Amino acid sequence: MKIIEVQGVRTEFGSKIIHDGLNLSIHRGEIYGLLGPSGCGKTTLLREMVLLQEYAGGSINILGYDLNNISYNDAQTLRQKWGVLFQSGALFSSLTIKENIALPLREYTNLDQKMIDEIVALKIHLVGLKQLDAHLYPSQISGGMKKKAALARALAMDPELLFLDEPTSGLDPISAREFDSLILKLRETLGLTIVMVSHDLQSIYDTLDKMAIIDNKKIVYEDTLQNLSKSESPFVQTFFKEKL
Repeated sequence: MKIIEVQGVRTEFGSKIIHDGLNLSIHRGEIYGLLGPSGCGKTTLLREMVLLQEYAGGSINILGYDLNNISYNDAQTLRQKWGVLFQSGALFSSLTIKENIALPLREYTNLDQKMIDEIVALKIHLVGLKQLDAHLYPSQISGGMKKKAALARALAMDPELLFLDEPTSGLDPISAREFDSLILKLRETLGLTIVMVSHDLQSIYDTLDKMAIIDNKKIVYEDTLQNLSKSESPFVQTFFKEKL
């Protein structure tokens, strides 16, 4: 079942064209990668999907909502159905880990403090942090812990969809592989559909079911890893040359 469909999306920054007719579809339960060379617009496309950036043409449909004609109320409803992990984590430095994770629950629900505390404790456990970490501030924890804390916040509302922007960026190899394992476990445990921007080759091979590769403003490949050798894209041939 398709839950995200991108058709003919065109993105412009002034006179500069970033995307010129992107088409892709993502099915429920997939871990789907958005790949391509630096500057090709991977993160831009992800931002368009999560209503943080407008596009110039085409359409994006997510969970049955047409983003071209979405009302404010429907947009708020849709935002509760996904979680987003930004590349830097984007934790609020003035809030503790617990307060950061609780923020979506305070924003979108009328739950009492006891219930919020219980949900936060569950999410902290789910991503592999310790309950004592909840009282620390972002400046007091490691890069890997920040990623996990931001992931716990992205999961706070029990989303159907999870958007990850370079989730292993800045992590050492061991922490990166642990994070990959966590993503796979969460997909299995929570039944998530995951859309991930990445350039981490090992992460790509360990986690992705399917991918779209953007190059020269177009999707030059959309398929599984197993069929990569069929692509004639110079970027694909260079980036994956050791695996083809």
